[in-house]
Amino acid sequence: MMTAKDYMVRENKYGAHNYEPLPVVLEKGEGIYVWDVAGKKYFDFLSAYSAVNQGHCHPKIVDAMVDQAKKLTLTSRAFFNNVLGEYEEYITKLFGYDKVLPMNTGAEAVETAIKLSRKWGYQKKKVKDGEAKIIVCQDNFHGRTTTIVSISTDPEAKADYGPYTPGFITIPYNDIPALEKALEDKNVVSFLLEPIQGEAGVFVPDEGYLKKASELCKKNNVLFMADEVQTGIARTGKMLACDYENVRPDILILGKAISGGVFPVSAVLSDDDIMLCIQPGQHGSTFGGNPIAGKVAIAALEVVKNEKLAENAERLGKIFREEFRNIKSDMITQVRGKGLLNAVVIHNQPGKTALDVCIAMAENGVLAKPTHGNIIRFAPPLVITEEQLREAMNKIKEVFKKFE
Repeated sequence: MMTAKDYMVRENKYGAHNYEPLPVVLEKGEGIYVWDVAGKKYFDFLSAYSAVNQGHCHPKIVDAMVDQAKKLTLTSRAFFNNVLGEYEEYITKLFGYDKVLPMNTGAEAVETAIKLSRKWGYQKKKVKDGEAKIIVCQDNFHGRTTTIVSISTDPEAKADYGPYTPGFITIPYNDIPALEKALEDKNVVSFLLEPIQGEAGVFVPDEGYLKKASELCKKNNVLFMADEVQTGIARTGKMLACDYENVRPDILILGKAISGGVFPVSAVLSDDDIMLCIQPGQHGSTFGGNPIAGKVAIAALEVVKNEKLAENAERLGKIFREEFRNIKSDMITQVRGKGLLNAVVIHNQPGKTALDVCIAMAENGVLAKPTHGNIIRFAPPLVITEEQLREAMNKIKEVFKKFE
């Protein structure tokens, strides 16, 4: 019988070393819990980077996937299928857009949005061919493709992948004057940002930033593109993080929890004036819009709505931050977030780093992961109850006491 160490050694031997997981080998998940190969139970406070908002293996979503998998899995877009239109109607009506372009991963959706905004820039804004520019923010995380890492300011994500894709202007996040200055360039076609920067450590912008940025884009005939791959689908306490400021992006990018974590599904939503700039043969995906993805996404989005997960995230997020701020520890320098997307900044000291805390939490039955060295991101499935949250918080508090 294989041990946890055996599994880790095998993965290390045969797999690329592009991740550094915590030393936990998981084999089962249900709701907010996961179990390792030895049968130990954990609270999952990462939710696969907010992909599993509806909880692990939600029966409604899994049933939708299995039922469709028995009928028809993939047709490509060479033909119509009887599910895609149903899904397209559902998601466009839910978010209030004319059209959706279905893809599979978050990075694919971001790439689609970049291409779409450039098409619009050349066809509608009449920018000179090859001169379109897109404004992006420092400390962004939009994915891992060559073009996307070209706009990253994280050396770990970017180094040694050049030459980089041109056509981007990088400005500080949460800085309206910098945006105003960048918008003076008449070749700018779009502004791409995360409403809350997740990978950067759950950096929440000032209140009013999104609204003002959206208004500036409109004034300058520039598309406002919101990457809600991590912040969307109820994670922050609203269906979209942009909803906090009543901002409607010109191009909305979704992924991760749009499928509840059981299947790769992403989507780009926009109105006809923008979306129809792309015509047959100009963009596509063999798997994008497949029947399983359509049924899974409908089920996953219905779960969010029917189980009031946004409301639950908003209420419990306040409790989480309040509880964490009450922990008396010189290790904790800041607690921030919205809904159930939160981060705790750790004052790293020898033997008392964010990674040390995460390893100790795992030993005590709570899973989370550091980002940028000294920040721990906490994002449990949105189906968590207050009782479960407080139980997990007690385990987390025990860990911080041990470090005192």
